[in-house]
Amino acid sequence: MGEVGVVLAMLLAVVASGYLVRLLPVALPLPLVQIGLGVAIASLGWHPVRLDPHTFFILFLPPLLFLDGWRIPKVGLFRDKGVILELALGLVLFTVVGAGFFIHWLIPELPLAVAFALAAILAPTDPVAVGSIAARVPIPPRLMHILEGESLLNDASGLVCFRFAVAAALTGVFSLSSAALTFLWVALAGIAAGVLVTVAMGAVQRLLASRFGEEPGASILLNLLLPFGAYMAAEHIGASGILAAVSAGITMSYVELGGRALATTRVRRNVVWDTVQFALNGVMFVLLGEQLPDIVRAALKGPDLPVPRDFWWLAGNALAISFGLILLRLVWVWVSLRLSNFAARRAGRPGIMPRKRLILATSLAGVRGAITLAGILTLPLALPGGEPFPGRDLAVFLASAVIVVSLVVASIGLPRVLRGLELPPETASEIEEDRARQAAALAALGAIDTAGKPDPYDEKDADIHASAAEQVRGLYQHRLGGAAGDGAHPARVRVAEDAERFYRLAALAAERKVLQQMARHGQLSDETARRLVQELDLVEARYRSSTKH
Repeated sequence: MGEVGVVLAMLLAVVASGYLVRLLPVALPLPLVQIGLGVAIASLGWHPVRLDPHTFFILFLPPLLFLDGWRIPKVGLFRDKGVILELALGLVLFTVVGAGFFIHWLIPELPLAVAFALAAILAPTDPVAVGSIAARVPIPPRLMHILEGESLLNDASGLVCFRFAVAAALTGVFSLSSAALTFLWVALAGIAAGVLVTVAMGAVQRLLASRFGEEPGASILLNLLLPFGAYMAAEHIGASGILAAVSAGITMSYVELGGRALATTRVRRNVVWDTVQFALNGVMFVLLGEQLPDIVRAALKGPDLPVPRDFWWLAGNALAISFGLILLRLVWVWVSLRLSNFAARRAGRPGIMPRKRLILATSLAGVRGAITLAGILTLPLALPGGEPFPGRDLAVFLASAVIVVSLVVASIGLPRVLRGLELPPETASEIEEDRARQAAALAALGAIDTAGKPDPYDEKDADIHASAAEQVRGLYQHRLGGAAGDGAHPARVRVAEDAERFYRLAALAAERKVLQQMARHGQLSDETARRLVQELDLVEARYRSSTKH
């Protein structure tokens, strides 16, 4: 089977993994299932996929990092910015130095620069992998926000450190002062490139929409191309394409607040991006499983290092590095929280030290995933002189093994650590949501009163328009808690909203069933049925999304 057939098989494996993970009697994270399916594809003897490392990097990383930046909760990001920066910057540097020296001590034949490169690419964590575990064992929302924010920033910092370490391995030269200046340039210019490209593309979209109207398909496609444009623009000027993709995603979240896109465009765009994220993450883990047998064989027989190896030697080193990373993370989290607590008390603020189980959960949740895999596969195949890159096969194996071990440890350890852990409820988000709903409802009532007359308007239909306006006004007054001044208790308002949602969903299901039945019996054209069902789907999506908050 050719490469196209293998790619199609991997996509089918991603689809199958979504169902298989629900059928398994044991709770396994989705990435582990996808890796297993990839191994199954490799066992069929098909020709393995061979992608150019640079192409692989560009194909997978920009959209994933862009989406992370776009969807990360900004309130949680800024609220816990201190903790997130400690994990995303301080912990990355601590991991690169600590794990780099540890790997070099563990495997002396591995050059120090390569050991630092391996440590740098192992530093970033993967919130998608943690999220797949959280689907079975709920992680406290605030902890999940911290892990997401950490992953967003440590992707960039880890990959930039990886870039410097690889450059040192290729040239044999490393200057701390030069690296610091270069880091400032690639970071600041990369962030600026992402912001400028996003703002410029947003302006172009608005101009085209105002002149020619909005075409949802073209708008979505342009949005899909945005992370690649930001990445390539930054790389063209010698800046960090990784930071450009991240900053483009964050900027896009603010551009979107302008609300200029049509509602249908936003709904379709979210669906497309969900599919892209699921497919890219899934293909990467299936690809890891598909290449795992070859990775193990290359690590056992590779001529890149003059050291005897067997499977148990490889497994022992992989386990040692995996648990070393957990220990480094545990030490950093505990010490940084202690220092933050001490500084807060000295400043007169109440210091809070989380429970030991929560600290342990934060340490176990440092799961490696897609970013580590994409990065390690970009290691050069050879040095500038043509010699094989020292330790490449071994580094790829160790990174792949750490991904698998971290997934297994988290899926086994996190449920046990978090089980029965009581945390104070996060009422602030509920208060914020109620305030936003009230403000939106009041604005809607004001808009109804000042909307004027529709075009065309006939005076003989005045009673119909008045009735329609009163009906819509009643919906918003109900959202405000009944007759705007009856002082309804918030709990009763929530019960009323839940009841309305229940009956609305039942009614929508009945509408859809009748429309589909009419289309099947030829009483309604399929085009009309499809359009009416889509309208119902949009309404249902709105009601169902409100149940998640």
